[in-house]
Amino acid sequence: MVYDIIIVGGGIVGLATGLKIKSQHPSLKIAILEKEKELAKHQTGNNSGVIHSGLYYKPGSLKAKNCIEGYHQLVKFCAEENIPFEITGKVVVATRPEQVSILNGLHERALQNGLTGTRHISLDELKEYEPYCAGVAAIHVPQTGIVDYKVVAKAYGRKFESLGGSIFLGTKVQGIKKLNHINYIQTDGQEYACKLLVNCAGLYSDKVAQMHQDEPLDVKIIPFRGEYYKIKKEREYLVRNLIYPVPDPNFPFLGVHFTRMMKGGVEAGPNAVLAFRREGYKRLDVNIGELRETLAWPGFQKVASKYWKTGVGEMYRSFSKAAFTKALQELIPDIQESDLVDGGAGVRAQACDRTGGLLDDFCIRENELGIHVLNAPSPAATSSLAIGGTVAALALKRF
Repeated sequence: MVYDIIIVGGGIVGLATGLKIKSQHPSLKIAILEKEKELAKHQTGNNSGVIHSGLYYKPGSLKAKNCIEGYHQLVKFCAEENIPFEITGKVVVATRPEQVSILNGLHERALQNGLTGTRHISLDELKEYEPYCAGVAAIHVPQTGIVDYKVVAKAYGRKFESLGGSIFLGTKVQGIKKLNHINYIQTDGQEYACKLLVNCAGLYSDKVAQMHQDEPLDVKIIPFRGEYYKIKKEREYLVRNLIYPVPDPNFPFLGVHFTRMMKGGVEAGPNAVLAFRREGYKRLDVNIGELRETLAWPGFQKVASKYWKTGVGEMYRSFSKAAFTKALQELIPDIQESDLVDGGAGVRAQACDRTGGLLDDFCIRENELGIHVLNAPSPAATSSLAIGGTVAALALKRF
């Protein structure tokens, strides 16, 4: 059997893409291949569960457009499918005077991105939203929310299958051959054939893309682990909803923050440390081959030389609970080391080019027989239906 389209990757972006294509063109034969025995096991299943508003992203960028559009589609989908979610709002807090100008810039960007209602709040108002939070200035973003993205992703999968799509679990792609305008995908079980390959493989998206072309790929996925603590049940009252710091404009991560979770509890984190394997959720998870590839990549070497001080600090917080607590105390001075218990960790698939650029925007590349989603970190879960729609539009031009 020759499928019209095969999607590699059963995370939230791959599932949303399959759902969008099948919804718009029901007669196409579409399959999703997922190497794990369950859907949404990696980035989707280990993220913070935040419905992002689009606050941080450059107006007009793919991230801004897809996040804002995806936000509305996601909320509508959850309401229609009876998936629990909550629009909680969040505060972004400057804890030092030198951060105020950056906070003001975020407020301007929010308004440029259409986030009506985002506003500066007084410190008294900050105490009304988050009684235990401290800072010198703050803004409130009403559009932010929370959801369990694993639940969302599985709902995408069920709907995709109900429309006639096929999902094959435990099916790892080992190689791809092209012959007479057909892709032949070798897996650890059998061979699949398709007219169009759509690569949504997340942490291994560059590997799948490289299988699909002869010339060397000019980007590589660098895995960054984000580690969380959970706040003890009896101290969860310290956080009502979501509390974020002002991000460091020179570092592509948002900094440690507090998130009330849809499935219960409050998470504190994450930090951002280099993972020593692509699916390395623990500090001592190491894959020598993958680590060697990361360290040898010219782009990573330039990133390391640029951000080494920040990286050392993040690594120190990874091994020092006291240092992690100190970072959290900038936002909530009352929080103590004894309030924190080990939480989970996620690994972010961050694309890095040869020149040391950490790709800030979503990156989608096309070739003759394929479409490759090569950079889709946060807010990809929030944006999933919009990204899926973008990829679907590219795919359906081929049919």
